[in-house]
Amino acid sequence: MRLRTLPLAASCTLTGAALGWQLAENPVVIFVLALATTFLLQILSNLANDYGDYVSGADNSNRVGPERALQSGEISKSEMKVALIICATLAFVCGVLLLWFALGNKGFFYQALLFLLLGLAAIAAAFKYTMGKNPYGYRAFGDVAVFIFFGIVGVGGTYFLFTTQWNYWVLLPATTIGLLSSAVLNLNNMRDHVNDAASNKITMVVKMGFQNAKAYQTYLISFALLALAIYGFFNFCKHPQFQFAIKWLSAVPFIMLFSNVSVVWNTKNPALLDPELKKVALSTFLIALILFITSII
Repeated sequence: MRLRTLPLAASCTLTGAALGWQLAENPVVIFVLALATTFLLQILSNLANDYGDYVSGADNSNRVGPERALQSGEISKSEMKVALIICATLAFVCGVLLLWFALGNKGFFYQALLFLLLGLAAIAAAFKYTMGKNPYGYRAFGDVAVFIFFGIVGVGGTYFLFTTQWNYWVLLPATTIGLLSSAVLNLNNMRDHVNDAASNKITMVVKMGFQNAKAYQTYLISFALLALAIYGFFNFCKHPQFQFAIKWLSAVPFIMLFSNVSVVWNTKNPALLDPELKKVALSTFLIALILFITSII
C-alpha cells in the first residue's frame, strides 16, 4: 500500500481544512472523513500502479526504486484484484459518508452529486494511471492528473466541503500543493526514466530528457513558493499579529525544497534521487501541517 506516500496525500486535505476550518459547522467529522477518503484513494492508486506496472513490464529487475508486491512475488495478480475491489469500495462508501455530512444533510444535493462524480473520476483516475489498454501515466499525463487531483480538486474540494462556499484565493495554496506533488512524481520519473523508456512507459521525463527534467523540477518548486507567497501577502495580514507571524512558518520547508533543487542539478546517477522523494513529500506535508495548525489554534 506504500504507506510512505500517505503524508503527501494528506497535504491536500490538511491545506483545504486549514483554509475552511473556521467556517465549518462540524469540522472534526468532515476532517476525519475527508482524510480517510483521501488515504483510501491514495492506497487505491498505489495498488493499481503496482498492478499496472507489473502487467506492462515496467516493474522488472532493472527498476531502481523499492521492490513492488507483485514484482517480488509476495502476492498474486488475483489477490491484487481483490485488494483493488475492496479498497475502491471502501473509498466510495467513505466518500459518500463525507458528502452526506458535509453537503447532503444541509440540502446541497446538486453539489453533492457533483462531488460524487468527482469522486468516481478520482477512482477511475487511480485505475487508469497504469492500468488498461491506454493508461494515461504511460502517455506523459501523470503530472497533469497529479496537479489536478492533489491540488485543485484536493485542496479546493476540501475547502468547499468545509464551507459550502467558494473563494478564488484557495486556488493559490491549491497550486502550491499541486505543483509540489508533481515535483514528487517528477523525481520518481527521473529516478526511473531509463527503465521507463525501455519499457515504453512515456513519462514527462522520458519525453523531455533528464537534463530538462532538472529545469522542470526547479520551475515546479519555484512557482509553488510564488503561489504561496502571493496568497500569504494578501491573506495572512488579515489575522492577528501573532498568527500572521506563525503562518509564515509554512514557507520554512522551502529551505529543504530548494536543497532538493541543488541535489537534482548536481546528480548524474538517477538512482541517487530516491531519497529526495521523501524530502519533497515531507516538506509538502510540513507546509500543509503548519497551515493547518496555525488555522485551528
